[in-house]
Amino acid sequence: QVHIVESGGGSVQAGGSLRLSCVASGFRYDRYYMAWFRQPPGKEREVVATIDRDGTTDYVDSVKGRFTISRDNPKNALYLQMNSLNPEDTADYYCTADLLPLARGAQSLSAFGYWGQGTQVTVSS
Repeated sequence: QVHIVESGGGSVQAGGSLRLSCVASGFRYDRYYMAWFRQPPGKEREVVATIDRDGTTDYVDSVKGRFTISRDNPKNALYLQMNSLNPEDTADYYCTADLLPLARGAQSLSAFGYWGQGTQVTVSS
């Protein structure tokens, strides 16, 4: 049975930092493309950052230079270090895993993907 559990969300003032973590189980983690999605209140979901099986990363333009995605395969873990947060980063953040690589701008996973339950991030001005 697949489990993906996120942690690290919370409330922070603009300019602050948060580190999101997720731990996965129930599948061969090192074979999966991992990503963080987010969905701001009343807006569409978007992929924020992706990391391939070989560690190659990609980011949506709005977070480049502020967010860093990383993975620890032996621990089946994924991280998102978020710095210089602003109110536009307020959203529910989701850890995801997919056997297929994500296209830039993707809003969903393939039929072989898994979602975590999400963690809320609130940035106040």
